[in-house]
Amino acid sequence: MNFTVNQSALQTALDIVLKGIGSNPALPILFGIYLKASEGTLEIQSNDLNVSIRHKLPANVIEEGETVVSSKVLQNIVKNLPDAAITLQDEERGIKLMCQRSTYHLNILPVQDWPSFPELIPEKTVELPSALLATMVGKVYRVVSHDVSRPILQGIHLSAEENTIRLVATDSYRLAVCDANTDTPAGEKFEAIVSGEALHDVLSMRTMTEKILIGTTDNQVVFSFGNTTHISRKIEGNYPDYKKLLPQTCNAALNLMVPETSAAIKRVSVVAMQNPAVRFDIDADNGQVRFSAFSPDQGDASETIKADVEGTSLAVAFNYHYVFDCLNALSDQDTVRLELLSETQPAVFKATGKINYLYLLIPIRL
Repeated sequence: MNFTVNQSALQTALDIVLKGIGSNPALPILFGIYLKASEGTLEIQSNDLNVSIRHKLPANVIEEGETVVSSKVLQNIVKNLPDAAITLQDEERGIKLMCQRSTYHLNILPVQDWPSFPELIPEKTVELPSALLATMVGKVYRVVSHDVSRPILQGIHLSAEENTIRLVATDSYRLAVCDANTDTPAGEKFEAIVSGEALHDVLSMRTMTEKILIGTTDNQVVFSFGNTTHISRKIEGNYPDYKKLLPQTCNAALNLMVPETSAAIKRVSVVAMQNPAVRFDIDADNGQVRFSAFSPDQGDASETIKADVEGTSLAVAFNYHYVFDCLNALSDQDTVRLELLSETQPAVFKATGKINYLYLLIPIRL
């Protein structure tokens, strides 16, 4: 094997495939990066048996070949090299890497132990605008559960039908739903439960193209864009029927300015170091809401802002961390509507626009 490639292109490729290196791979070979040079192309792969990533980039291939090298070592070398030509070539006991005045002799891993990249033919596919999808994922990603005992909640429910994309995420304490209009194939419905981490990682890749193709097989989800293919396990099971959780009516509703509300809660929550509850006292008569927090060690704080209130006065408390997740997801919105039934029943934050957003949150008992 003997090829030359540009440092910046190789660095970008490594940034992509390193997302497929697990923190504790099941096999020693999976700590490595697979390199294959052929026909003017360098193919790079990572695999942790749950996620497989392949990226291709142009290279000046003098001699074809393949090898596996430590991902950590290769990444540390490449990121510290200048933006110049890098040459890799076989030698007796490993590979030789050269860039300007720098030379490295690296050990290699047994290439015969490297698992073959899954060659899948998706049963269903959908092509979606990547920028829109990335924005939507950013609005629901923080709601994805990290509880490994409930893998279904570690996923995002993705559906595309009748020119609408919808994403749903929940950790059983809160629920986030967002939808947006886009072109989808007429009469077809695409639906899958996709790992929230995988979806977030894919859409944040530096080589993302204007469109991304998403496909599913019986147990895999395939993301294809440009010269990159990302395969992850599809989460099996039935996603919770979130529509049953949504209240059909409310006894109080208020329209809040997102920046003003976020700033007020942030100031009040400074004292809520051990107790994450922030109380909302909604005053329908005076058209205002008072935020307050209390800590037996730190003291208390409160702040009142004006609000357009409909219905009755009501007092309710929320975990302010969860409220911040909602407001941060709405940083591109001016206003949010909060609808409440009682101090103990789920409340709903709503915002409409290019992307419609709904956030259901269970109150903390006062």
